[in-house]
Amino acid sequence: MSEINLQKIGEKVLQKASSLGVSSAEVFISRSRDLFVEVSNQQVETMKLAEEQGLSIRIFHNSQIGFVYSSDFSDSALDQMVSQAIANARSTARDEYYLLPPKPAEKYPELDLFDGDIPRVPVEEKIALAKDIEHRARKFDSRVKITERCAYSDSSYEVAVFNSLGVSGMYQGAYCGASAFLVAEEDGDSQTGFGFQYKLKYRELDPEFIAVEAAQKAVRMLGAKSINTKNMVAVIDPYVATNFLGLLAHSLSAESVQKGKSRLAGRLKEEIISPLISIIDDGSKPGGIMSAPFDGEGVPCRKNVLINKGVLTGFLYNTYTAAKEGKDSTGNGVRGSYKSTPEVGTTNFYIENGTFPKDRLLNQIREGIYITDVLGMHTANPISGDFSLGAAGILIEKGELTKPVRGIAIAGNIFDLFNNVDAVGSDLTFFVGKGSPTLRISEMTVSGN
Repeated sequence: MSEINLQKIGEKVLQKASSLGVSSAEVFISRSRDLFVEVSNQQVETMKLAEEQGLSIRIFHNSQIGFVYSSDFSDSALDQMVSQAIANARSTARDEYYLLPPKPAEKYPELDLFDGDIPRVPVEEKIALAKDIEHRARKFDSRVKITERCAYSDSSYEVAVFNSLGVSGMYQGAYCGASAFLVAEEDGDSQTGFGFQYKLKYRELDPEFIAVEAAQKAVRMLGAKSINTKNMVAVIDPYVATNFLGLLAHSLSAESVQKGKSRLAGRLKEEIISPLISIIDDGSKPGGIMSAPFDGEGVPCRKNVLINKGVLTGFLYNTYTAAKEGKDSTGNGVRGSYKSTPEVGTTNFYIENGTFPKDRLLNQIREGIYITDVLGMHTANPISGDFSLGAAGILIEKGELTKPVRGIAIAGNIFDLFNNVDAVGSDLTFFVGKGSPTLRISEMTVSGN
């Protein structure tokens, strides 16, 4: 769909709303093309190619809001949607904070989000890439016996937002990714390992990196056993750290604060975690998978420092939550698709890099554990921050990674965990929209035998 078509559709809806006496209206339009390929034993197991387009309309009238969406862009459908949105608005409770962003942005961040190779490269080459990952992984170590799956996926998309206050934004983007999930076997023991990578540029995907990461993770856990319960230093792998970071995201949402569901309410400018940690959300980050020039309401995306050296400095807002406090949106009105309204959400959400190379971070430890995986993060309490999780990892003895460990559990509170960080690695790694370097925890109770 060309930009001129998007513009015409947006103008048409806004004109129709205006002709029916609506002073504030918004149109959100998206279109995407998604490919997913899965291979196993050098055979294609699954291939899906899907295209989707749709638009939603929000009508703001007399402090009421009406919302509708459809995949039909015909003139008659658009007229019917506007009428239905107005009718829906009449049925909603009044709320003075139902507002559009107060003014259009003077400019949006300039981002390189679209790589023409992603839609242009033939599907056959993408299948070959997935097969190459599997071949490299199986070749890495003879103990890698089973391919659960190796996959390639990509998405090309267009997004546009128009409103009656003058917002008129459009952009095009694409991303691609590949993954491997493997099983290694030895002496009756089997262990799984995974590796994945997402990029904005097709040619930056590295099949060797993905294959080796998955194979190494599977092989290194062979022979894993439990250990006795003890307090010890814990080093948290970046992937696991991003899981904990995701739990913290709830408390940094202005919506959670306003609903009394965040432990951070009323604590701005207080030191809440280790001064070694800074947490940032940056929707304008170059190269970020979740980067965009504007959010789901047409507000420019930007860098928001939420925790600066342990001190709470801000929360994430969309227009609605910002209006409640007389603030500006932080550009975090995130939509899952055209079928949803803009809710407060994270973009590129990460812990800032530290100064410790990973090897140096490890070699200072006489006895500890390197946590490589956790189970049951969905059971953690996002309001209190309490968690109790199954875990796996590798023992650290005299600064070296030694024996694999499984059948253990870790429990605590997310705020205590981040408060006990005494070293932050220099290896910031992103896993789609969340990133973290390696973290060292001064003390953690590890429950085992």
